[in-house]
This record gives sequence, structure tokens and C-alpha cells, in this order.
Amino acid sequence: MKYRILVTGGAGFIGSHLVDKLVELGHDVMVLDNLEPQVHTKKPDYLNPNAEYVFEDIRNEKLLAELLRDVEIVFHEAAAVGVGQSMYEIKKYVDVNTYATAKLLDIIVNRENSVKKLIVASSMSIYGEGAYECEDCGVVYPKLRSIEQLKRREWEVKCPNCGKTVKPIPTPEDKPLHPESIYAITKRDQEEMCLVVGRAYGIPTIALRYFNVYGPRQSLNNPYTGVCAIFSSRIKNDKPPIIFEDGLQTRDFVSVHDIVQANILAMEKNGANYEALNVGTEKAISILKVAEVLIKLYSKNLRPEITNKYRAGDIRHCFADISKIRDKLGYEPRISFEDGMKELVAWGMKVEAVDKFDKAYEELLSRGLVEE
Repeated sequence: MKYRILVTGGAGFIGSHLVDKLVELGHDVMVLDNLEPQVHTKKPDYLNPNAEYVFEDIRNEKLLAELLRDVEIVFHEAAAVGVGQSMYEIKKYVDVNTYATAKLLDIIVNRENSVKKLIVASSMSIYGEGAYECEDCGVVYPKLRSIEQLKRREWEVKCPNCGKTVKPIPTPEDKPLHPESIYAITKRDQEEMCLVVGRAYGIPTIALRYFNVYGPRQSLNNPYTGVCAIFSSRIKNDKPPIIFEDGLQTRDFVSVHDIVQANILAMEKNGANYEALNVGTEKAISILKVAEVLIKLYSKNLRPEITNKYRAGDIRHCFADISKIRDKLGYEPRISFEDGMKELVAWGMKVEAVDKFDKAYEELLSRGLVEE
């Protein structure tokens, strides 16, 4: 079946790949994107010629109402992205993420439109720390490590009940949410508002909790984006990747192609309506390994710089339990970390990379958000 689809943020890293797939499947696709200068230094050359583009801000309520009038499916990908930056550009992040989503939902429920399904991009950041297992207490959900613990350079997480060091395990969707940044709070806002409104009005809605997404088209000029892109930019400019703590903290790195797969399954199937689902690989990869793999693939004579310093709000381990999305939608990650990194670097070799890490770091340092 052919649908009329709106993709907010559809000129961005994830959104553009989703647009390509939707066009390939024969859908009528419209994109709303403001081409945020922090992400786009110019109009991207990868924009799909068979999609329709409106380069305006999602906060433009009148325009948004016009675009939604004939749309049947909405993929809400638009968001201000950056954990550290969100801690001092608070108004902007709440405005772009929370308030703009409120406008979107308000239009859907109060004005004439044809919306039949809503899929919203959520984030693993809403979990805070991941899930852990204590040999004495079983599964536990610790909160952030204390500043006192971090100052002692005791990086691993302790059991909140007995104080023993705990082992990270895959994080399920029913883990209590403890967002530790303004960005994470706004992503929780987006997810919960969409699901609540969807249930109330009988509009099938799905929230996809993306883990650490990487792949081609990720901005190498944005120092607030994912660690793979930040490291790539440093390495391309012959500078060592900067790693906080001891580098053994882990994340779940998922290819943008698998993110697209999850979105298409969410659109085409109804088994997960009104639910939140993890989208990851169920594999934990250390930040140090990411740096080492990228240095090798870029063929640079560099070594990661491990600072043994902490950053405010950082978690230690979080990787996805994907049993729910596997069972409900038939999702299975297809791109291995090794193949995905090769694809990222092959693309990275061809594009500009302005390293702005030092400036972003100084901004965080001046505000006391990283250890001196």
C-alpha cells in the first residue's frame, strides 16, 4: 500500500536514510527540516530527488498544520541533539524537542488531518545507567555514580543495595527511566507525550529507543553528535581521540541501516502499537575499542588519549535488550560492528571534517561539566 508520509528531520543523518527507503518502497514522501547550521554547513548533496522538501522550522505551527493535512503516517525524527550542549542551551532543547512535539500532537488531535500512524524517535539516554546484575542481590538498576566515587577513579558501578561491583546486562524497556541530561529529559517527553496521545485518540503510535547510531551522513563537523563521528573528525585531522574515564565504558553501536529497518517494520506491522521498543544490537562495545578500530581503518599513526577524568552525567554501561522488538516486529540487526565501521570510514574519507572538539570541550569545562 502506498502512503503519504511526513518525515520531520528528514534531511538529517537518520532521517535521510529513512526517506531513501520510503521512496524506494514507493511511498509519497514529504520532508520538513530546518537544515540546522550546527549539523549542516550546506545543503546536503544526498537529498533524495524523489521526495518533496520543505526547509523550515518544525516550530512553525501554521506550516506544520498545512503539511499534516493530507499525511497518513508521520515519522518524527526532528530534534536538537547533544547531551552536553543541552545542559546549557536548556531553553533551545526544550523548545525544539518538547514544545515542538506538543505542537505536532496538538495539530493532530485538534485539526483536520489524515494521520493514521505516528512513529517517534526516542533515545537510550532516557534510561540513565543501564541494567546490572549483582551476584548477591540479582538484577539491579543503579543510578549515576557519585562524584566521590568518580574522584576516587572507581569507574565501575556499585550495587545500590550491598555496594559490591555489579556486572552490566542488556537493558530492557521496563527498566526504570532516569534521564540525566536536558536532552534525555526532552526525549522522554517526546516519547511519553506521543504514546499517551496516541492511546487516548486511537492513533497507533510507536516509540523507538535508538541506541548509539552511526553510519554515513553523520555530521563530522558537529562536536555534539555521536562518539563515532567525533572520533572520526579528530582522527581525520591527525588528532588523537579524547576518551574520558579509562575507556572501558560500553555502549551499543547500531548501524543507521538497522535503525531504518526498525522504522519500516514499525510502519508496516501492528504488533507493537502504543509501545516503546529498544533498537540496538545487544552487543556491548567499549569506547576505547571504537577509537582503536577507527584509527586502524583511517590508517593513522595515533593513539587514543585516555584522560582518566570524568564528565558530569556520564553513564558507565548501557546496551540494548532487543527481545521485545525481535518478538513483536521481527527485527534483527543485520550490520555487524566491523562492517558498519568500514562503511562509516569509507564515507568519512570523502567528506569534510572540521574538528570542533576542543571548542566544545572548553565550553563544558568553563561550566564545570567536565573535571579539570
